[in-house]
Amino acid sequence: MNNKTGTNKKINPVLLEKPVKVSKDHYLLKIDIENDNSHPGQFANIRITNNSDPLIRRPFSIFDHNKNIIEIVIKNAGRGTDFIINQFQPGNIDIIAPLGSGFNLCENKNVLLAGGGVGNAPLYYLAKELKKKNNSITYLFASRSAEYIYFQDQYSVLADKFLISTDDGTSGFKGLAGNVVEQLFATEKYDKVYICGPFPMMRSISEFIKTHETSYEVSLENYFGCGIGLCSGCTVETTEGTIRACIKGPVFDGRIINWDSLK
Repeated sequence: MNNKTGTNKKINPVLLEKPVKVSKDHYLLKIDIENDNSHPGQFANIRITNNSDPLIRRPFSIFDHNKNIIEIVIKNAGRGTDFIINQFQPGNIDIIAPLGSGFNLCENKNVLLAGGGVGNAPLYYLAKELKKKNNSITYLFASRSAEYIYFQDQYSVLADKFLISTDDGTSGFKGLAGNVVEQLFATEKYDKVYICGPFPMMRSISEFIKTHETSYEVSLENYFGCGIGLCSGCTVETTEGTIRACIKGPVFDGRIINWDSLK
């Protein structure tokens, strides 16, 4: 199944409740967009205020989508996200969703999903859809520390094998996600790997998987200003040329990415 691209905007999308804290620095938003058509890996672009400061919209991966309701997990990472978390109230919200191209869904395969921090968010929706297609799922939830882990029970119920790794060892394996992936590959063969997380994590895992024949996809956490390809601020260098990630991505075949061009 090919991934999908969409640009749908509801006239009056509604934030259903105030942002809910789900772990340290992470919050859940539930938004009625009157649209039940999205694909795992797509994202939403939210305008922070009606003023010019902050001017640029903020992009967030879709964590889940049920009927008309999308859920988004955001991390408090700066002034824009802090405003959303502390100032947004139930009611109308300026959002464009779904945007971008998502993951390609395989069927009847043995797959590995590796997420780091807030990069786990789009992989939840992905795991739900992969489960429907009779895939065997190994899920690795990587985090800085146990206090940053969110919705552990919901992730684990979707996985045939659920693993946690933390940088400080407060939950699961102690160490980096890339090291755990190497250990998994030592005893298991995967048909496909899906990755989303901080750049160092994705690059490390990508460089390792390139030594194997396994196909893999990565969701790049680029900064999408407009989200619809107009500003070209999210371009990515690939073996196929320079690509606007908000349209052709954020999900890419990991083997085409020029990781040296990214920061």
